[in-house]
Amino acid sequence: MRAPDSTVVTVKVPFVVRKRRGRRLVLAPDGAPMPPATPHIDSTLVKAIARAFRWRKLMETGAYGTIEELAAAEKINSSYVSRILRLALLAPPTIEAILNSRHPPKLKLANIMKPFPVLCSEQRNQ
Repeated sequence: MRAPDSTVVTVKVPFVVRKRRGRRLVLAPDGAPMPPATPHIDSTLVKAIARAFRWRKLMETGAYGTIEELAAAEKINSSYVSRILRLALLAPPTIEAILNSRHPPKLKLANIMKPFPVLCSEQRNQ
């Protein structure tokens, strides 16, 4: 048996673990749900941005000459391709925030697919 070490600090945090809808949920002492330790990654948004940059590269390298050719090759609607391609024009800080899960929770793919200003300075004001 070891002698007690004076540098050891014990911290007790009261919490409750409950099952809701088959998942374990950690509750604070007042009964409020605890925020997750890891940020929630919006994979739909991340995939859309990845597609935008991939498609932009395919267009810039000349693999496809038009959005219609690209849409036909991807077997999707050209309107969808053009809306996703616009995401490559998002301001770098916005893209970085999305990829690091630091974007506002209300920022969803449906919201970001709406027309937005091309200039980064104007995007910050929205």
